[in-house]
Amino acid sequence: MREPDSQRTDLARIRHLGSARSGTTHMWHMRVTAVALVPLTMLFVLILLSLVGSDFAAARARLSQPLVAIPLLLLVVTGIYHMQLGMRTIIEDYVHGEGAKTAALMGNLFCCAALGFVCVFAVLKLSLLAGP
Repeated sequence: MREPDSQRTDLARIRHLGSARSGTTHMWHMRVTAVALVPLTMLFVLILLSLVGSDFAAARARLSQPLVAIPLLLLVVTGIYHMQLGMRTIIEDYVHGEGAKTAALMGNLFCCAALGFVCVFAVLKLSLLAGP
């Protein structure tokens, strides 16, 4: 039932959409990436433990296997996206000047994109250019 002085429709209240019309999408992206990072991080730790005591050639051979390289790529992409979302939330909550907020958001996006490209390049270089 609608409150007498509310401007929101029943459908808007059900969907929990605010004035920006984005609702909880950002929160859901954070939760989904956090859940995805749990098994990916555990797999990454297992991969690292399996490389203890290996020389560079053995490590490179292990990282060139698709069952190792693909989870590493997923970890990098998911982790960078999760980091970007988290920093965005912090910037939106704690940076108050519009100019500073816009600059910080742009810097966050550019830094995360650059870090993501470097990490993806490193994994692809290790996995695709592994010598015999």
